[in-house]
Amino acid sequence: MESKRQQQFAKLIMQDLSEIFQKDMKNTFGNAFVTIADVKMTPDLSIARTYLSFMLTNDKQGLLQDIREKTKVIRGILGNKIKNQVRIVPQLEFFIDDTAEYAAHIDSVFASIEIPPLKEGEEIEL
Repeated sequence: MESKRQQQFAKLIMQDLSEIFQKDMKNTFGNAFVTIADVKMTPDLSIARTYLSFMLTNDKQGLLQDIREKTKVIRGILGNKIKNQVRIVPQLEFFIDDTAEYAAHIDSVFASIEIPPLKEGEEIEL
């Protein structure tokens, strides 16, 4: 479980990274729309595990690799934004947020379940 400090720091990183991807690096990744789905901080606040969601792109892995190659640049911009609020700018690790795909998969599993109708006079046993 994350401490309150980790949660506050993650929220700050999330807001600033969102602004970086939406404004500062808008044209860097073509017309792909990158959003920050979640940020998880390590207990010592040295690493920010950032989960990204992509729109308007077919090559999510390629885009993720491009973002990982530009991590130093992104961290530098982030450092300039938060330099008065933190002592150390955390290392950034980027991952694809697959929550939407997982939810769609679970929905399709539930949709494929066939439940036989009750026979006349039959009751459900709990």
